[in-house]
Amino acid sequence: MSTLPLPTPDALRAAFMAGVAAADPGAGVTRALQQGLFLPPKGRLFLVAIGKAAGAMMGAALAHLPAPHAALVVTNYENADPVPGARVMAAGHPVPDENGLQAGLAVQKLLARTTADDAVLVLVSGGGSALVPAPVTGLTLEDKAEVNRLLLGAGLDITQMNMVRQHLSRLKGGGLLRQAAPAPVTALILSDVIGDDLRVIASGPTVAPICTRAEAMRLLEDHGLWPKLPDTVRAVLRREGDDSPLPQAANHLIGSNAQSVAAAAAALPGAQADPTPLEGDVAEAAARIIAMADRPGVTVLGGETTVTLRGTGLGGRNQELALRVAQALAGREGWRFLSAGTDGRDGPTEAAGALVDGATIRRIRDAGGDPDALLANNDSHAALRLAGDLLVTGGTGTNVADLQILAVT
Repeated sequence: MSTLPLPTPDALRAAFMAGVAAADPGAGVTRALQQGLFLPPKGRLFLVAIGKAAGAMMGAALAHLPAPHAALVVTNYENADPVPGARVMAAGHPVPDENGLQAGLAVQKLLARTTADDAVLVLVSGGGSALVPAPVTGLTLEDKAEVNRLLLGAGLDITQMNMVRQHLSRLKGGGLLRQAAPAPVTALILSDVIGDDLRVIASGPTVAPICTRAEAMRLLEDHGLWPKLPDTVRAVLRREGDDSPLPQAANHLIGSNAQSVAAAAAALPGAQADPTPLEGDVAEAAARIIAMADRPGVTVLGGETTVTLRGTGLGGRNQELALRVAQALAGREGWRFLSAGTDGRDGPTEAAGALVDGATIRRIRDAGGDPDALLANNDSHAALRLAGDLLVTGGTGTNVADLQILAVT
C-alpha cells in the first residue's frame, strides 16, 4: 500500500489543468520573441496563426511586435474569440469544412502579397492540418473531407495521417513556404505531436514533407484504404509533385507534451512522470495502464493513442481509454485514472476526457447502461455520461496531445 492518500478527483483535475497551463501558447510566444527568435523586417510584417492555440499565440505576438501589415488567425470554432488587430476565421476540426476552405484561400491571398523585403511570422499549433484545407488542383473539399474520415476511422496515427494529407494540400508539407516566397519565414511551433517531429505538427506547413507520394500510396495500400479513396485523390497521388528546392525557414519549438507531463506531476505530492509516451491502439494503451495499477503510487503520462472505429457511437480516444481501464479494474477500490486532451476536446464531443474509478462500471449499470455493449459500439461518451465521469473543461486554447494520471493506493 502507498503511504500517501489517494488524490481526490479535484486534485487530479487540478494537476491536469497545471499540465495544460504549462503549455500556455501566449507565454511560449512571448518567451520566444523576448529571446530574439524573430526580428521585425525592414519591409512589411505579415502574421499568420493556424491551429487550436492560434488566438492566444497571435495575441502575444501582437503585444510584442510592431503593428503588422496583415494578421490572420485561423482556429477551431470553440476557440474563435476576437483578437484585436487581427482577422479571425473559424473552421471545422477534425473534419475540414467550407469555412476552412475559405480560410486556406485567405492564407494564400495574404502570402501572395509579400516581397523579399518583408517577413512572415507563422504561429503553428495542433489542429492546423484540418483547419486550412487548401486542396491541390483536381481536388475538392469533399474529397479532402472523405480522406480525413477514412484516415480517422482506420486507426492511423498522426504521422501516418499527415503523410497522406501533405500531398493533397497547397499549404502542408512546406507548401506555405512556397506561397510566401520570396519573403523569409519564421515559425513558432507549439507541438501536439509526441516526439515533436515538426513535419507532423499541423502537417508541417513550414517544413519539408514527411515522405514522397509513392510512400504515401504504399501506406494507403498497406491499410486497405487505397481502393476506398475518391478517384480524384488517387489521380493526384499518382502524378508528379513539385521537385524544386523548398524555401528555407527558421522553425522554433516553444511547447510540448513532455513539459506538460512534468508540470502535472509536480502538482501532485509524490507523483512520478513516466518518460515513455502512451501511444498506439487504445486497447494496448489500456493494457499498459492496467498493468501499472498493480503498483502503488501516482504516475503521470502523456501521449496520443488511436481508436479503430467499429461501431456508430460517440466518443474519443481518451474516453475510450478511460472506459477500458474502468472495465478491467471494475469493483477494485483504491485507484483513480484520468485521461484527457489538453485542448479540452476529445473527439467530436464536449468532453476533454474522463476521470474513472472502481465504481464507474457499477454507476453505468445503475443508470441503465450496458458497458460492454457501449464499448463495442465505440460509445464511450454515452457510457461515461451515465457514470457522471466525463471531464469537461471547455476549450483551453492550447493543444499538446493528451495527459494521463493513474493514482493507486
